Amino acid sequence: MTEIGLIGKKIGMTREFYKSGQSVPVTVLKLEKARIIEVIEESKRGYKAVQIGFGNIKTSKISKAMKGFFSKKNTEPKKKLKEFRVKNTENFKPGNELGLEIFKDIKFVDIKSKTIGKGFAGVMKRHNFSGLRATHGVSVSHRSHGSTGQRQDPGKVFKGKKMAGHMGDKYRTIQNLEIIKSDPENNLIYIKGSVPGFKNSIVLIKKTSKNIKRSTTIEKSLIVQKDTSKDKVKKADKQKPKEEKKTTEKK
Repeated sequence: MTEIGLIGKKIGMTREFYKSGQSVPVTVLKLEKARIIEVIEESKRGYKAVQIGFGNIKTSKISKAMKGFFSKKNTEPKKKLKEFRVKNTENFKPGNELGLEIFKDIKFVDIKSKTIGKGFAGVMKRHNFSGLRATHGVSVSHRSHGSTGQRQDPGKVFKGKKMAGHMGDKYRTIQNLEIIKSDPENNLIYIKGSVPGFKNSIVLIKKTSKNIKRSTTIEKSLIVQKDTSKDKVKKADKQKPKEEKKTTEKK
């Protein structure tokens, strides 16, 4: 089940508190239950995959071709269809629903979404240029990028040159984000780290592709709790003999 992912919405941000006193900023994602539309076998297309549908949509808002497709599969129309390559298709059956249970024993995930569009941006904002001098003699070009071309040879601006242009509004994948907790009743998952996109943007969440061995924030907070409890016990043991001495002196 970990080979496939889910699509949801980015709701906003909040924070989680631990008993150790640590507060962790988290991004809240709402992941609706997905339905398996089709199981693709290797004999048909040359690879094994599972097609999953996300989000409900009215039949009046889809084309005739898609109406026929969903009626063949005996499922209600879905807003988005996504294919996931899998090693074995035996565990998947058309019509089955998938939810947050697929991330039950997973600690880290990869999240793909479209970044916030910033419009036309200059080089200082887009590429972190330092700009020209802000002194006398630099005439109305403090935030410009300077020269871009060369001499007669080659006599052109190379592709990929860092210049002013459209910033943001691109699909980006952020890897190794930690799952702090999940709420299956409300279909919510709380993730530590920067999730690209604005509020209500569509987000794809999958199990991380890398083998991560670092400890989670929950494990770190438990270590801190153990250390604080040990310190309290040591302080209590040090104070006991002083109290015993006082009682003996009074007698």
